[in-house]
Amino acid sequence: MSDGEAGVDAYLAALADDAARRALSDLRARIRTLVPDATERIAYQVPTFFQGGALVSYGARPKHCSLFVQSPALVARLADQLAECDVQGATIHFTPERPLSDRVLELVVRERLAENAARHGR
Repeated sequence: MSDGEAGVDAYLAALADDAARRALSDLRARIRTLVPDATERIAYQVPTFFQGGALVSYGARPKHCSLFVQSPALVARLADQLAECDVQGATIHFTPERPLSDRVLELVVRERLAENAARHGR
């Protein structure tokens, strides 16, 4: 396990809300399945996946969990496809009772990978 993964493990372990911890652990596993070669570490005080740059981050707040998309332009471009979500800026809010759908998560991760690749001329 890398120091980055250990930091993410510590972040999740420190969450007081068991439901949020389970929801974010599940989200982490789902992202890992989509981008198995990505690295992860704490960035801006939240767990962040990196592949070709920052990919997506996630975190828990008192009343919701968040997926930080890292790209306001992407969120604007996908507005119709994210209509089912609670979107605030470049962040998608969800609750443990209503996690992000696989469709939305795959869409966001796939599009972020494409943005990162384009930025690096790949």
